[in-house]
Amino acid sequence: RLESVYHAYPGLTYADLYTLAGVVAIEKMGGPIIKWRHGRRDYRDGKKSPPDGRLPDADQGVQHIRDIFYRMGFNDSEIAALIGAHSMGGCHINRSGYDGHWTATPNTFSNKFFRSLLEEHWQERQWNGPKQFEDVRTKFLMILSTDMALIQDPEFKKYVVEYAKDNDLFSKSFSAAFEKLLELGVDFQKRG
Repeated sequence: RLESVYHAYPGLTYADLYTLAGVVAIEKMGGPIIKWRHGRRDYRDGKKSPPDGRLPDADQGVQHIRDIFYRMGFNDSEIAALIGAHSMGGCHINRSGYDGHWTATPNTFSNKFFRSLLEEHWQERQWNGPKQFEDVRTKFLMILSTDMALIQDPEFKKYVVEYAKDNDLFSKSFSAAFEKLLELGVDFQKRG
């Protein structure tokens, strides 16, 4: 469906289309309004694209998360807020190798991810797949090693606690951090 939108608006870049679609999807799932502006460029040559490594490796821990996000200019509260996007969606074996949902309401933006991190007891899932954790009580919810790191590290955990207590704070923090993420590497002055 996005392809028809792309063709209906000459001059629209895929980069703008996909980032706008993400912003709209978050809002439609009850999330915050995120400031968005056009101006991203599409590159056919991968040499002009930012280097790989903007997403953390789900098997890694605290230092890896910080290494990935600090080099993009994010602080710990912004990192925690961005990872809070795990309140939406889930993992699919055929895409990532991981399986399951972070919350029981994967189509809703909320602070449930943070509440689950603190309220549930987690155990490593015994299965024939990559390392992930499941909640002990229902075995329905899952988290990744990078999620577990948020509650194992005292600095990250304080933001998990804050966001778990205050959905409005999480929404505001996420909105600002996601806007910053969407604008990385974009020269809006050149694009107009």
